[in-house]
Amino acid sequence: MLSKNIETFIGCDSEYEEAQIVLFGAPFDSTTSFRPGARFGSSAMRHESFGLETYSPYQDKDLTDCKVFDSGDLELCFGSAESALKDIEDRTEQILSDGKLPLLLGGEHLVTLGAVRAMAERYPELHIIHFDAHADLREDYLGARFSHACVMRRCFELLGENRIHQFCIRSGERAEFEFAKQHTDMHKFGFHGLTELVRELRENNKPVYVTIDLDCLDPSVFPGTGTPEAGGVTFIQLLDAIRQVATATVVGADVNELAPMLDASSVSTATACKVLRELLLALCK
Repeated sequence: MLSKNIETFIGCDSEYEEAQIVLFGAPFDSTTSFRPGARFGSSAMRHESFGLETYSPYQDKDLTDCKVFDSGDLELCFGSAESALKDIEDRTEQILSDGKLPLLLGGEHLVTLGAVRAMAERYPELHIIHFDAHADLREDYLGARFSHACVMRRCFELLGENRIHQFCIRSGERAEFEFAKQHTDMHKFGFHGLTELVRELRENNKPVYVTIDLDCLDPSVFPGTGTPEAGGVTFIQLLDAIRQVATATVVGADVNELAPMLDASSVSTATACKVLRELLLALCK
């Protein structure tokens, strides 16, 4: 059984035994390709969440009516991506074994791979719905196969053909987009096609893992991230997409790539907190 963190995300103070959803942080950013700082994202979201209400007027739901447990951040080895991924995989497996939905807070996007390793083992038909500015499909980044620039390529190697569904993508090497044409379901620049995808996955009862790289948002909304890309979606568009995805059989999720010190106004952290609140409420059945 896990112990509750001293400082929890607002409204996420249920006991572990009764929780439906379990939050845990993965403060790791050792493979970031541009500006570091995402390792501080999860702790910043907990601290700043108390500027929010637990009630969402968007969904007419309240976190106090949900059963969410916050176990705090893992203590990860910054010098070894594989060691960090193994710790994330083990924590995800523990939560799944206890019949709960894991919700991972990054950290850079590579942390998703640790969670997906555990999810794919338990759910052989797993699909990933991926919101991101970047394709993350490189074979390697400067010779490193374990990088946040390669995370979806490593996930593809676990899941196989056309089980990764990518939205908002607007950055990457030519080779990544050519790879996507053959092997993933990529939707560039926005959320077109999401409604039809979710309907199909729901009707076929496919298990879904949702990964949200917050740089899918436009930098005018969310500048506090390591690799900002112009041309992103709005908060309201992301919120609508989250509510749609939550109607599928979601078995796990993550939110990542907030680098709080890169936005001195703290608006990015406040936005990340609101995204997490809305995701939690959408997943709370």
